[in-house]
Amino acid sequence: MSSIDLSGTFTLGARTVKRLGYGAMQLAGPGVFGPPKNHGAALAVLREAVARGVNHIDTSDFYGPHVTNLLIREALAPYSDDLTIVTKIGARRGADGSWLPAFSPEALTEAVHDNLRNLGLDVLDVVNLRIMFDAHGPAEGSIEAPLTVLAELQRQGLVRNIGLSNVTPAQIEEAQRIARIVCVQNQYNLAHRGDDALIDQLARDGIAYVPFFPLGGFNPLQSSTLSSVAHRLGATPMQVALAWLLGRAPNILLIPGTSSVAHLRENLAAAELELAEDAARELDGVAMAV
Repeated sequence: MSSIDLSGTFTLGARTVKRLGYGAMQLAGPGVFGPPKNHGAALAVLREAVARGVNHIDTSDFYGPHVTNLLIREALAPYSDDLTIVTKIGARRGADGSWLPAFSPEALTEAVHDNLRNLGLDVLDVVNLRIMFDAHGPAEGSIEAPLTVLAELQRQGLVRNIGLSNVTPAQIEEAQRIARIVCVQNQYNLAHRGDDALIDQLARDGIAYVPFFPLGGFNPLQSSTLSSVAHRLGATPMQVALAWLLGRAPNILLIPGTSSVAHLRENLAAAELELAEDAARELDGVAMAV
């Protein structure tokens, strides 16, 4: 199957990745906990993504836990040379599926080794340190201690590149004094644009920005505006939201997740969607809709 353009590329560490990637979180069971409802379908989604040109997959060993990494290994190993797998550490799952901080040196070290083992890798391309000071979003606080542990694992050769997730600009500045940061993963979309200035600064610094929840937290009026634009363009709201993000800044990398091959194909088609100036202006106003 031939690959599609996926709206250009960006450098992630020493790797060049296509800007439209895939997030594996939804391959786990409900609440990102337990096995998938359909094991074969999960494998098919991963294989279809790579067949269609995706070379950036986002995952974590606390998805499941262990579920998505084991699926990735079963579906795609041995991995192609150009495939970049990005994982994250800093959390663990409770027996009830809850999300708990896991910042101790022992927990972080164990998490890196879990990711290596379950993915079947000798070294991890990129590891994001997920900050868990507040369950509802970034919160201030020093990240020096956990990041120092991750930087030591990098020096040991277990991790090639380091990223951050759920962080503030001050934490990014602190992190850059400890290690080279290649990407930042925060919530950002048409409706939630608090990171606008940060995205522009990271673009100037050559650092990737990876937004999650591309349709998360929209109010009814905002959703109505997006749906109206999508209808006029003959596209889905998700496709329009992804296309807007691709046009927002050249350092934005997208990792939309799905457990459906059909939805995967729809998401990847967003790379081919061109937004006219009037549509882009209308979408830019979504954040101000109340």
